[in-house]
Amino acid sequence: MGYLLVPLLMLLSACASQPPLPEWQSPEGRDHADLGQILELRTGRSLTPEELVTDLAGQSRVLVGERHDNPDHHALQLWLLKAMAGHRDQGSLLLEMLDPVQQPLVQQVQHALGSDQPPADLQAALGWRAGWDWALYGPLVEYALGQPYPLLAANLDRDEIGAIYRGGTRLSGVHATAAPVVQTLTAQIRVSHCDMLPESQIPAMLSVQQQRDRRMAERLLEAPAPAMLLAGAFHARRDLGVPLHLKDLGRDDGGVVVMLAEVGQSVGAEQADYVWFTPAQPEQDHCARFREAKKDPAAPGRKP
Repeated sequence: MGYLLVPLLMLLSACASQPPLPEWQSPEGRDHADLGQILELRTGRSLTPEELVTDLAGQSRVLVGERHDNPDHHALQLWLLKAMAGHRDQGSLLLEMLDPVQQPLVQQVQHALGSDQPPADLQAALGWRAGWDWALYGPLVEYALGQPYPLLAANLDRDEIGAIYRGGTRLSGVHATAAPVVQTLTAQIRVSHCDMLPESQIPAMLSVQQQRDRRMAERLLEAPAPAMLLAGAFHARRDLGVPLHLKDLGRDDGGVVVMLAEVGQSVGAEQADYVWFTPAQPEQDHCARFREAKKDPAAPGRKP
C-alpha cells in the first residue's frame, strides 16, 4: 500500500503547487462545449491545465499565441508563467509588445524594483506603447519584472519598421518565403485592412509582418533558455509565423506552440501543438468607420 501512496502524494503535491485558474472574463461562448478544453492537436488528446504545464516544462522554447484584446488570454498567460515556475527555472520571457528602444528601460525598471525607490508609474517608466492596452498587459508585465529572469523585447522598433516598409530589407530562407505562406499572409493583410489598402502597399506590409516574425525568431534563439514568447496568433502559428523562421535559421523543431483560441475557432495541428479554448470577445465591425468615411467625406476621422 505504501508504494501506491508515493505517486499519489507526489501528484497531490504538484496539483497543490499550481496557482488557481483565473475566472473567465469574456462574455461570449460561456456555454460552448469546448470552453476550457485543452487539446494536443497532433494526437487529439485532452489535457488538464496541470498536464499541459508538465508537457511544456521540458521544452526549451514555448510560443504562446493570443488574441490581443481578449482578457482571458492574458490571464492564462500569467497563469502559465506562474504554474511553470513550480516545474522549472524560467530562463527568459519575450514579448511582441516590447521593442528594442524599450529594452534599457525594462532593465532600469527591473533594477529599480529591487531597490527602495521603485517607479511610481510603471507604464511611463517602461515607455509602454499606447497601442497595447495596459489594463490587459500590466498584470503580466508587472509579475515578469519581479522575476529573476530577463524580460526581453521581441519586436522591431519604429525606425526599423520604416526602413523595411521602404524596401530596405530582403527576407532569406525557404520556409517563410514559400508561396502558400506568402499567399495566406497577403490575404490576411487585405482582410485586416478592410480590403481598403492600396494594392501597391501590400508587399511592404507583408515584408513588415514577416520581418517582425524573423526578429522574434532571432530573439528567441538568443534568449536564455528555457524561453517563452508571447505574441499574436498569426505570429505564433507554425504554418505562417515564427516557427518557420526558426527553421530558416537552422532550428528544425520550430519551438512548441500553444494557441489560445476563442470557442468556435478552428485550430489544426499544422498551426499549433496545443490549443486552449476560452470564451470570446463580442464581434466588432472594425471596418465600419472606414466604410463610413469612404461614403461620407465629412464623417468623423475623415481627413480633409
